[in-house]
Amino acid sequence: MAHTLRFELRKEVLSSEGKSPISAIVSVKGKRKRLSTDQVVYPWNWDNEAKPRKAIYLNDRELKKLGIERKAFPPLMESEVKSINTELDKIELKLTELDDQFRGNKITFSVEMLVESYLKSKTEVTKKEEPKGVVFDFIERYIEDHKNTRVQGSLGVYKSLRKHLKNYESAKRENKVRFEKIDYQFMQGFRSFLVDWQEVTKKGTVRTLNNITIAKQISTLKTFLGYAQKHGIEVNQNYKGFNLKKDDLEVIALTEREFQSLLDLDLSDNKRLDQVRDVFCFSCASGLRYSDLKNLRWENVKGMELNIRVQKTTKLLTVPLTPQAYDILVKYKDMLIPLPVISNQKMNDYLKELAKLAEINEPTEIIRFRGNNKIVKIFQKWELISVHAGRKSFATLSLEKGVPAETVMSTTGHTSYASFQRYVKVTEERKRNEMAKAWGKPVLKVAVNE
Repeated sequence: MAHTLRFELRKEVLSSEGKSPISAIVSVKGKRKRLSTDQVVYPWNWDNEAKPRKAIYLNDRELKKLGIERKAFPPLMESEVKSINTELDKIELKLTELDDQFRGNKITFSVEMLVESYLKSKTEVTKKEEPKGVVFDFIERYIEDHKNTRVQGSLGVYKSLRKHLKNYESAKRENKVRFEKIDYQFMQGFRSFLVDWQEVTKKGTVRTLNNITIAKQISTLKTFLGYAQKHGIEVNQNYKGFNLKKDDLEVIALTEREFQSLLDLDLSDNKRLDQVRDVFCFSCASGLRYSDLKNLRWENVKGMELNIRVQKTTKLLTVPLTPQAYDILVKYKDMLIPLPVISNQKMNDYLKELAKLAEINEPTEIIRFRGNNKIVKIFQKWELISVHAGRKSFATLSLEKGVPAETVMSTTGHTSYASFQRYVKVTEERKRNEMAKAWGKPVLKVAVNE
């Protein structure tokens, strides 16, 4: 046989679900070419020692032994593993068939010729219909095409937009929402619909949308219209003049005292909260967002720093390990993956329980607008803590410790100060430190307010 084939798991590339793609490495006369198999698996479902290399099934007991959280990483079923290996077998069989054809016809072929012939022989089982101006069709196509490459949260925004557009269509008794009909007037009507929108939850409470959420929906729609236009869809240009002022979001970040109180909390009798605390504090000490915490692998740990490709932007980052982050990694050095990350929703629930135990209870005012109505609520700070507060805390605490903004931005992966600024909370302590550093501290001689 003139060619050789091996399959390789690209651990450095991760989907939003934490899976890595399987590549086929085809070789002819010492020259190699990489071929996509369109198959993805978790690293622990790949047997690199088998000949040929293949996907393997792991039951719940085996996953638990490896420290894999079922809710964070929905396990592959045995049928899924078989399907993956079947597809790999098909690739091997087809390449062998093409190899035989070349040699049977006495054609000297290169690896490029073999791979090109394989790609030409591939036929799609189903052909996707090109959307013809109907917005829902294009959104569904976008979600399907990007489900393995985009962060799950970002696709959730498109799913939410699709739901609200369908509700708008139903309420207005209009025909299908089409790209050519989305103009300034449509945007006004859609915005008014979102302001009045209500939904009764299973618990009997009424959900509404505040101005921040509405602005996000409008912004997402405008971004999506631009994306559709780039893909040859005829879009009405009159929507571009419609703009909404975005209300400022409150920054929920830990102070140095609050961060230390979490680190010092004795959780030796509560493994669940102990692990959640460690993952969250690692975020506070590194600036990693949830998707990057979830997809962190030991291959990303290079000495005293992390080298990771950010899931949201695919940008390659170098993150120096702080003492706190390093100690947490050492704690889990015997695990298959560096951090015991659970599902985002469960982690947010447990974080509130954890922050309450740590007495992070500073009264915090939250202001929202619904239309022209101002809504003010007072919460204890522990009620507002979520996974994303870790990233905000890292930015705030780093600046408070005197780290230049450009250094913090380089670590977190922000490319513009405008996008970085909303993560930064100028605390009173940081203000005192910076003013004292610049001007010095006054020497108390007499109380000036007497």
